[in-house]
Amino acid sequence: MWGNPSRAQQLMKQYNTLKTEVESWRAFSRRLHDAFELAQLDDESLRADLETEVASIEAELEKRSFTAMLSGKYDHDSAILAIHAGAGGTDSQDWAAMLQRMYLRWAEDRGYQAEILDTTPGEEAGIKSSTIAVEGEYAFGYLRSEKGVHRLVRLSPFDAAHRRHTSFALVEILPQVAMDEADIQIDPSEIKMDVFRSSGAGGQNVQKNATAVRLTHIPTGIVVTCQNERSQTQNREFAMKILRARLVELRQAEREEERAVLRGEYTKAEWGSQIRSYVLHPYQMVKDHRTDHETGNAQSVLDGDLDEFMEAYLRSTK
Repeated sequence: MWGNPSRAQQLMKQYNTLKTEVESWRAFSRRLHDAFELAQLDDESLRADLETEVASIEAELEKRSFTAMLSGKYDHDSAILAIHAGAGGTDSQDWAAMLQRMYLRWAEDRGYQAEILDTTPGEEAGIKSSTIAVEGEYAFGYLRSEKGVHRLVRLSPFDAAHRRHTSFALVEILPQVAMDEADIQIDPSEIKMDVFRSSGAGGQNVQKNATAVRLTHIPTGIVVTCQNERSQTQNREFAMKILRARLVELRQAEREEERAVLRGEYTKAEWGSQIRSYVLHPYQMVKDHRTDHETGNAQSVLDGDLDEFMEAYLRSTK
């Protein structure tokens, strides 16, 4: 512990997380015990209060039973969310920007801290790609339900004839992996680092110095960039986080593919296999094609109301 401060810090973080969770369950257990004792008194004057307490306990139990499903290795961790515009030109780039806003609103509503690490703007509107760090308990557990291709159907605001267009964007969800994660070892000699000036729309927020960082992992060819922070050191640290997350995802994908091949179930993921459709014309509907969960309030979903879709997916995978 004394000889490895970073390891000590990581262990203390794990300890505090487990301590908080255990204390929360003990408090819930005491609450159940107290309610049971009150019920045994068989006092009619307590009935209304007991009914209210029982309803509250049932709601809390439902919430806890769902959280208990987030038991994957990285489900408890923060996440890195990446959005990439697909084929469709300006419409798809605008759709990618709409998705970015949707996830930022969702994170804000849940009390998570979201920070845009890297953005490539579109030529006319929207964005070509964006990378966002989402900090908070169970951020990865919830967001992993969003991984895949998202499809938008609407009347295009960029078409002079105002015709209906279909746009696609790819969402990637990666866990924010601790630097001392035993499964991932990165040899510094296998990383190529380039520095460049941050790009943007101009003004005071664009760096005149070369602070943006691009890291290339030579063995895998993975390239990550970060240009949000004002110092080159901070950008490099965030870029390393993203690189570690991508290496974890690559390793998991290789294992899953190998298991699928052994079971004879492997099918290549194609771009058109969207996980969710957002229809704004000729009617309004958002439908998840994995769970068949849908809603007619498309605007609410685009404003960040995603919990029902996330929970439906996570329950379907258990």
